[in-house]
Amino acid sequence: MSRPRVTFQIGKNGVTDGTIELLNTAFKNRNQIKIALMKGAGHTKEKAEEIGQEIVNRMGKNYTFKKLGFTLFVNKWRREMR
Repeated sequence: MSRPRVTFQIGKNGVTDGTIELLNTAFKNRNQIKIALMKGAGHTKEKAEEIGQEIVNRMGKNYTFKKLGFTLFVNKWRREMR
């Protein structure tokens, strides 16, 4: 059984190298992470989709995301997703 999810926040600085490092560290012990998008990150549905795609692209092929409003749920899979 995996540990409960942890919540991160992304604000006006967007997705930085530091954000990706923190996510990589958190995924060592978890399979899902919840990311809340703050107003400074750009509060539009299109911007939320862009941020989700950027995170998944920078993390690698084992990751997918689901968008629910202005919250992203990023999942780590054992095998690569196509």
